[in-house]
Parts: sequence; C-alpha cells; structure tokens
Amino acid sequence: MTGTGVTSVDETLLRALVPTVIGVLVRRGAPFAAAEDAVQEALVKALTSWPDDPPAHPRAWLVTVAWRSFIDASRSEGARRDRELRLELEPEPGAVSDADDTLQLYFLCAHPKLTSSSAVALTLRAVGGLTTRQIARAYLVPEATMAQRISRAKRTIADTRLTEPGDPATVLRVLYLVFNEGYSGDLDLAAEAIRLTRQLASVSADEEVAGLLALMLLHHARRPARRLPDGTLVPLAEQDRSLWDTALIAEGVDLLQGALARDRLGEFQAQAAIAALHADASRVEETDWVQIVEWYDELVRLTDSPIAKLNRAVAVGEADGPRAGLAQLDELDPALPRHTAALAHLHERAGDRRVAAALYAQAAGLASNTAERDHLMRQAARLGQSAGLA
Repeated sequence: MTGTGVTSVDETLLRALVPTVIGVLVRRGAPFAAAEDAVQEALVKALTSWPDDPPAHPRAWLVTVAWRSFIDASRSEGARRDRELRLELEPEPGAVSDADDTLQLYFLCAHPKLTSSSAVALTLRAVGGLTTRQIARAYLVPEATMAQRISRAKRTIADTRLTEPGDPATVLRVLYLVFNEGYSGDLDLAAEAIRLTRQLASVSADEEVAGLLALMLLHHARRPARRLPDGTLVPLAEQDRSLWDTALIAEGVDLLQGALARDRLGEFQAQAAIAALHADASRVEETDWVQIVEWYDELVRLTDSPIAKLNRAVAVGEADGPRAGLAQLDELDPALPRHTAALAHLHERAGDRRVAAALYAQAAGLASNTAERDHLMRQAARLGQSAGLA
C-alpha cells in the first residue's frame, strides 16, 4: 500500500475490512445473510480488479460494490425501489462511516443458537473474510458440505439484530476452538485464530480476551519446535527450546501480566499462566511444576473441567512423583480424551515399562490424529524394546 491506495491485492487488508463492510450493509437495512453474501462477491471482484485498478479508498470501494451486489440480489424480491433510493442518498466513496462493527459481528457469529462447528465456520467467513473453499480445505471437508454448514448457520440467525447483546464467553470459546483446530489443510487456522483474536482485543478491554490472546501466542511460540522436518511430533519435554519464538513469548507474558493485574481471573488467563511457566523454563528440568499445579487448581475451580483435572493429575505426577499423579488419575473417567496416554506417561515415570508400553499402544488406537497416533506408537515400541518385549 502507498498512502490510502492499494497497489496490489493485500488479502490481509481485505480480511480486516470485511467486518466493517458487513456492518455498514446491515446498518443500511440488509439482512445479515444477504450482507455477508454480497461482501463475499465484492471480495472476489476486488481480487480481480484491484491489481490493475487499485482504489483510492479500499473500504469505500468494497461498501459500494457490496451494496450494489445486494441491490441486484434484492430486485427479484420486490425491494428495488427502496434499496435504490437508499443507494442514491449514500455519501460519495471515501466518506463511509468509521463505525467499527467487528465486536457486534463476533457476537452475532458466535450466537448461542449455533452449534460450535457452525459458529466457527461463520466467524471465519464473516469476520475472517475467508472463502467457503478456504474454510472447507482447512477442515478437510468438501466445499459443498461447508457451504451447507454456513448456509444453515446464517438461516439460524437470520432474524437476529446486529445490536442484540451476545455472550462474550461464547465468542472466546469459538476463537479458542478455531485455534485448537491446529495446522491442517492449506490454511493455518492457528495463525488465523491469533489474527482474529488480535482484532477482537483491539476493540475490547476484557481481561479474558487478553488472556486468550496471551495463551495463543505462548502456545504458538513453540510451533517451530513442535515437529521435526519429516512431520514427526515432538512432545514439549523433548523440544529444542532455542527454536521457540522469544518475541511471541514476551508479548504473551506482557499481555497476561496486564490482564492479571486487574484481579479478575478467568479460565484463559489461568491457562496462559500455565503456558507462561512452561515458557519460562530454559530446560525442562527447570519447569516449576509446583506453581503449575497451583494454577491448575485455579483452573479447576473456575471451570470444573475434566480435561483440566486430567492435566492437573499429570502436573501432580511431575511435582509430587508419578504415584501421586496416578492416584489423581484414578479419580477420573478413563474415557476422557488422552487419559490412557497420561496413564502411560506416569507409569513410565514410575518405572513400570511393560505396563507403560501396553498403555501407549492402547492410547495410539484412541488418538484423534495421525501425528499423535504415530508418536504414541513410537513410545510403545521404544519401551517394548527396552523391556524385552519386541
């Protein structure tokens, strides 16, 4: 970009403008679903026309093109005169209102009426500015399937006003789900979740928004060490910590400290505090497991989450010895995700190699993705050989 013009197609700029443009159309009277469709059409036109004819005011250009697209789509529904009259009364390009509807769109897309998967997909479309094809590839599903999911979501909230209050916890949960989808497909959902959460943090002073962004940054900082060049998963304890992104860690810690200073603790702040303690250890042996257990105590108090209790049991096994951790695991439901893998890890720490090998093999059969399954199978094979089981 030079000045306010665009010299080439900047997809990051386009995505950043999407919430504002949808908000303008909704304020003018367009239903959310129709506004979102019109903006997607405008984005396609921008990708083809901007390289040769960059607009002086990108946002105003998108508003004008999207509104005209909406007008064209509305004609068959008997709304031509009213819509065209509104168009004639609109100010010239460049004079579009600076109102930021990003926060309202987050609430709308994360509406409690929607399932988690639908809310995530709609957020990526309406706030993230991604195409249906990109989202489908990221989730490894056919484009038609994702299109149906998004269409159902838009129909579900068709009568919901942009100004209706939403649930902040639902918004954060959707962003957390996007982040946890990881790095499948040709779209990095973790990076996309960070971008969206930064956008939300810019319009919200909520401590949990800062806590979630800190959590994402602290986890994302470990990404360069998380896999070997051949794709092999590297567990936290074995990662080359010199590869961790210290700038992201510093930013995450700073965000967390600012949020904690307000003394309104939430679950994402507690999770970020745990991640920060891991990041603070230059070697795995320096990890402050006692403090980590204390933060898990806070997290369990806040959420009563079975997963938090499982992770706490593993931390207890590191802080107080594997037998103490196994005693904690015995109190939890064996059907919990990764329960068997945690059991295997603690039995190995306790010296029960044969038991651990069998449990690792069992956990591999329960793994939710190929990388995790292969890692657990390698652990089972390693212990099986050392215990003379091969």
